[in-house]
Amino acid sequence: MITEVLNKTNDIEYGFKDSDGNNIINDQDKWDNEFADFYYLQEPEELLNTKCGVCWDQVELERHLLNKYNIPIKTYFIYFNNDGMLPSHTFLVYEKDNKYYWFEHSWYRERGIHEYTTMEELLDDVQKKFMKDYQNTDGILYIYEYKKPKRHIKCMEFYDYISTQKLIKKEVIKCQ
Repeated sequence: MITEVLNKTNDIEYGFKDSDGNNIINDQDKWDNEFADFYYLQEPEELLNTKCGVCWDQVELERHLLNKYNIPIKTYFIYFNNDGMLPSHTFLVYEKDNKYYWFEHSWYRERGIHEYTTMEELLDDVQKKFMKDYQNTDGILYIYEYKKPKRHIKCMEFYDYISTQKLIKKEVIKCQ
């Protein structure tokens, strides 16, 4: 079942399509300057149609597909606030046979199903891999567990929603 869900997501590319149907990830200026203005969280059916979505969209599709198999899941949001920049990632976790699994599709270099003996080990590993790109940067790292958000919310509405969810970790990161 899990592999079937991963396979179903394989034809989804990372990004977001503009009104002309172009993936804006291919236009760095648009991605950097316009994404927050016109992005909205897609319904799972929309994502299956557009075949293009960011991790936020893809996790909601994964949630939708795994719920069909009655697999209990939890979703997490990690972000790093460094002088107003807010790089983030959402990911899905499920438990089976006393093990924890990080189900990852949108983060290409980490794509797959990762097994852990504890939830703490899983979250530490995700944090380590996420922070690899920000090793020499001061800021505050946050990890939230979150429930299914409303559909079609905009970028900053998504961050606002996350701030109402269960805070798992808040850590000040200082470079040496």
